[in-house]
Amino acid sequence: MEWVLWMIAVAILGMAAVAASGRLGEMPATVTDTPRPHVPTGELTGDDLRGLRFGVVTRGYSMQQVDELLDQLARQLDAREHPQP
Repeated sequence: MEWVLWMIAVAILGMAAVAASGRLGEMPATVTDTPRPHVPTGELTGDDLRGLRFGVVTRGYSMQQVDELLDQLARQLDAREHPQP
């Protein structure tokens, strides 16, 4: 009975070694589930930037800072498109 348990343990360790070497196949590529924002093609306008929304993640940038930057850039683009007389 003891021999059977030892043989099972050796078989399990052998299968672990084979799996660790990659002979049983590899792990699939990682999948990111963070949605990407839709950015229109061509030249961007201020309205395009105002409608842009990013996914929320645990690590990254402050959403308030990103929104402030996008608002400032949108105002600059609008001023460039519609210059004041």
